[in-house]
Amino acid sequence: MGYLKRSLLQIIPSLLILTLIVFALVYVAGDPVSQMLPENATAEDRAILTEALGLDEPFHIQYLQYLGDMIRGDFGTSYQYQEPALELVTERLAATLTLSLMALSVAIFISIPLGILAALKRNTVIDFLVSGISVVGKAMPNFWIGIMLILFFAVMFPIFPVSGADSPLHFVLPSITLGVALAAEMTRLVRASVLEVIEQEYVQTARSKGQMESIVIGKHVFLNSLIPVVTIIGLQFPQLIGGAIVVETVFSWPGIGRLLLTAIETSDMAVVQAIVFVIALITIVVNLVTDIIYRVLDPRIKYN
Repeated sequence: MGYLKRSLLQIIPSLLILTLIVFALVYVAGDPVSQMLPENATAEDRAILTEALGLDEPFHIQYLQYLGDMIRGDFGTSYQYQEPALELVTERLAATLTLSLMALSVAIFISIPLGILAALKRNTVIDFLVSGISVVGKAMPNFWIGIMLILFFAVMFPIFPVSGADSPLHFVLPSITLGVALAAEMTRLVRASVLEVIEQEYVQTARSKGQMESIVIGKHVFLNSLIPVVTIIGLQFPQLIGGAIVVETVFSWPGIGRLLLTAIETSDMAVVQAIVFVIALITIVVNLVTDIIYRVLDPRIKYN
């Protein structure tokens, strides 16, 4: 509980530093007044809008005002959509989180059986084949995988839809596209972790007692090799959310990835700030949960 309390308290300065960095980057990115006003706007119009937005104040005053608004849940209004930025993000967040969880499920479903199989068949044709597939899967860019899946499973064989998120079938191609690279990386990690655990004395002891090989692998090897897997999941899940931009663009997925891309293209900085803040908050929470899972998987782990 002491570690949990300290971790929760550390979230506050982390978020403060993040907000300062994001605000500073937006501050130097350009003049939002030029984006919001038409080309024929007069100097008086620019001055009025600049004052209304508080952009005539010094940097520290603007930051404090932004911080105060953010604490109240006000990240500003999107000038493109004419809606509160945070509401826009939360509306799209569910679609991105669902896609990321589906992609993670795909990665786990592929990587854990293949990683264990490669470790048990070490230095055999199966091991080399799984390792080769992992390297190829890691090397293939997401957009190419998505295009190939669309070509085969939507054009040549029209099985799955390629745009929108209206039914479970819409999740299949985007989640596979997003999960392949993670599955490739996790497969190699699972293989290495199982190889390390399988040589431990307690595994040899379990075998010498005559336990079935399936019990030895499932109870003693697999469970004790999970910590590195949990680590990579904790590190990669926020990256799945942030890296969904390409996949959401290819499949016209209504998530924050496409929203972020559009906001950057149109310099809609209120939306950019809200998305960056939400992704950072998710990253911090996932890292905290990962640390807690460590303690559950291995009670010997202590946090000072």
